[in-house]
Amino acid sequence: MSIVPLQRPTPSAFGPASLTQAGNAPSGSCPECGSERVTALVMTLTDGTPVEFASCHDCEHRHWAHQGEVLAFTDVITRTTRSRD
Repeated sequence: MSIVPLQRPTPSAFGPASLTQAGNAPSGSCPECGSERVTALVMTLTDGTPVEFASCHDCEHRHWAHQGEVLAFTDVITRTTRSRD
């Protein structure tokens, strides 16, 4: 059995995302179908880029945004790929 450690709130409005605690995750409606049944959270990609991730429960549309601009899926993949040194 794995125990999840207690998560402490961060002082910033959009601290690291946590699926184990409530926080100030972004909210809104799906840009594809308009549904308000959206799961949204703030995360940091492997290269350090802070993004807002959103997934629609109705149409399953997913997107990532950085500083209000939607990122192309290929850009997200590039930013999360670790280089082999």
